Amino acid sequence: MKVLQGLEPQNVFDFFEQICAIPHTSRREKKLSDFCVAFAKERGLAHTQDEMGNVIIVKEATPGYEDVEPLVIQGHLDMVGDKTAECKIDLEKDGLQLRVDGDYISADCTTLGGDDGIAIAYALAILDANDLPHPRIEAVMTVSEEIGLLGATAIDLSICKGRRLLNIDSEVEGVLTTGCAGGRSAYCRIPVKRVKRQGICVQLSLEGLLGGHSGTEIDKGRANACVELGRFLRMLREKAEYGMAEFSGGVKDNVIPKSACAKLVIGQEAMGILKETAAEFEKQMKAEYGTADPDICLIVKEQGQCELQVLEEDSLDLVLDALNLMPNGVQSMSADLPSLVETSINMGTAELKAEELSLNESIRSSVTSAKEQMARKVRRLIDRLGGSVEFSGDYPAWPYAKDSKLREICVELFEKQYGRRPEVTVIHAGLECGILSDKIPGLDCVSLGPDLLDIHTPQERMSISSVARTWEYLKAILAYK
Repeated sequence: MKVLQGLEPQNVFDFFEQICAIPHTSRREKKLSDFCVAFAKERGLAHTQDEMGNVIIVKEATPGYEDVEPLVIQGHLDMVGDKTAECKIDLEKDGLQLRVDGDYISADCTTLGGDDGIAIAYALAILDANDLPHPRIEAVMTVSEEIGLLGATAIDLSICKGRRLLNIDSEVEGVLTTGCAGGRSAYCRIPVKRVKRQGICVQLSLEGLLGGHSGTEIDKGRANACVELGRFLRMLREKAEYGMAEFSGGVKDNVIPKSACAKLVIGQEAMGILKETAAEFEKQMKAEYGTADPDICLIVKEQGQCELQVLEEDSLDLVLDALNLMPNGVQSMSADLPSLVETSINMGTAELKAEELSLNESIRSSVTSAKEQMARKVRRLIDRLGGSVEFSGDYPAWPYAKDSKLREICVELFEKQYGRRPEVTVIHAGLECGILSDKIPGLDCVSLGPDLLDIHTPQERMSISSVARTWEYLKAILAYK
């Protein structure tokens, strides 16, 4: 028996469960892309699929809607794959294990992928239905959104006639997003050298952090595990000698790391200093993050005598400088919209390899010049540390449009259905609307979606009742003349 069987709207939840059964993390969306193509072929719908896996499916207007302007329904095929430390699921090969708890759907020990699986489920349900009045529908399904909006950058939209686009990639019901930040990823590499060192092997783990999306949660004041573990290691370095053999943390550049670990080699005489410093550090973390990240904790495990290849002294200082001096978190707030983060940077991953430290940074800003300035800071710092930087996944901001017919329609229909006015906002997270607007001159965009909580984390969950209300809202938009 299907886990979501019996939930309404049945067609939407049936497609969502089928999507969840197909592995579709970023760069591994091929099976889901092929699933959507097979869906189109079975129904005789015009469609395209490019080499990356981007899919466009077209359904012509129903009777009486032939003269209504076409509508683009847009979402992305990939999901962020994250899981708890003890989880045995391989997100590159296995489907998700769904569960229902009251009004919420979640996945056992992994991310749910409601961002953006629910958009694809809505689109397929619309294309599958024979009883919904609508204009020509152009369902645009992109790949690799979560790692730099790569699919949207490459997609050919020449098949599309629509100049109105509904992006279903927002996570709060009743909020219409009408603008977003631009962004860029930075991959930093710093060469290191190693020497052999003998002593007591100590495993450090910074755990219990909430993490979250580096756009929507960056203003929550949550700790970055890579940054804070680097801070502890610098504190310890000022008090005792040690060698560092390993360091790693984070899963994606656009996810705030919720855990990080390091392996040290230290002398017996310094063990007391390490434990005292760890206790002092934990007090500092509780004082600084007691509200935003209340469960943060540093775990210290002795693993006996060992001999390991560790960083030589100069390399250790370079690594600690990179972890401690790299800008991180909110850098500035918007002067025009005081509640909006204007510019931020997130150290998404950090990994100490045999011959280099690699860092993946996500830069975001609603102001292009500020984004460029942050990129300069990253490059200059890494240059000073003797490393190199590769920038990728650059995408433009989606500026707020003073005049938007689609926004007016969405507001009007929301008020009719809900009896209240929706919140119209601009967000710090990146959406594909900016890129797609560059490809289709005059494109009128609105982003919406049902309630999704704690996206990009294993605590992600989606409201069943919100999905149902949003479905009714979407049907009303489709039927509007």
